[in-house]
Amino acid sequence: MYKILRKFLFKIGPETIHSIIVRMLKLSRFLPFSKCAMRSRFSYNDKSLEREVLGIKFKNPIGLAAGFDKHGEITNELACFGFAFIEVGSVTPLPQPGSPRPRIFRLPLDNALINRMGMNNPGVARVVHNLRRHSRKRRLPIGGNIGKNTNTLNAQSPADYEHCFALMYDHADYFAVNVSCPNVTNLTQLQDRDILEQIIDRLINVRHTQDVYKPILLKLSPDLNYTQIDDILDLAIDKGIDGIVAVNTTVTREGMKTAAGKVEAIGQGGLSGAPLTQLALDKVCYIHKKTEGKLPIIGVGGIMTPEDAVNMLDAGASLIQTYTGFIYNGPGFAKQILKQLKANALHA
Repeated sequence: MYKILRKFLFKIGPETIHSIIVRMLKLSRFLPFSKCAMRSRFSYNDKSLEREVLGIKFKNPIGLAAGFDKHGEITNELACFGFAFIEVGSVTPLPQPGSPRPRIFRLPLDNALINRMGMNNPGVARVVHNLRRHSRKRRLPIGGNIGKNTNTLNAQSPADYEHCFALMYDHADYFAVNVSCPNVTNLTQLQDRDILEQIIDRLINVRHTQDVYKPILLKLSPDLNYTQIDDILDLAIDKGIDGIVAVNTTVTREGMKTAAGKVEAIGQGGLSGAPLTQLALDKVCYIHKKTEGKLPIIGVGGIMTPEDAVNMLDAGASLIQTYTGFIYNGPGFAKQILKQLKANALHA
């Protein structure tokens, strides 16, 4: 059914259809029994799928990755689609419009997206306001994906991360430190040890002043080589970082079915979807083995089928996230994955 509907939806611009969906989900708050209907259709609850990771209880291992709910305004509605957690953001200290449009492109032949959104968001104060408004009805854990403003020089970036972390601290259950988005100039340079260490130190100092411990994770680029990953993992373990989110989008364009000329015409941006599947899986597997399974991993990137989800968990991910897979497979995607996980458990 969704495949038929998708043909129509994909005739509409990606940002336009996203805005329509957000408005419809907001409208559902005022329609009696709408959330019950969505949960009944798209959720899949089974006690055997529950797990505790990072000291947080999740009803299942599937979350929605950062980028869908940048404003933190529809987390409760998104919970109706079977997700166990939602990652909000990326969030920056000040509002920013992001890159000029068009800035997100579908590649149906590859089951992929290319985006250069540029961390468009309303700023941390507005996101906190939205999360606070809906906190009483919260149905699931929230992750806060934090970054720096585009105009902030890398040398001053630790202050941006600290600001977002401090303001969001009471409103998120864990934090993903985004130092790997390819769509912000020089952001990936923050994965260099010296600057990354400064960012981590600032966040941990803030956490020491709080009454409740909130996990801090680093979100890494799939384009790092293994020497760079080793260096970051050594730093993460040394500093007491709680986990890794692996991976962000990639700047590579290898092995794609879409005509090279079309891909080249799109230009810069982070690639997500099926072309990222093996690259993300390899990085998760490596991180899991390198840390001997002692550092929790949220596996994200290229999860386009239930089998991809199973493979990511088997590779060592404690939790997984989807985004492009949700776009291409529709509102029942999480349920499909959960049914596959349950079936695998029964036949294990």
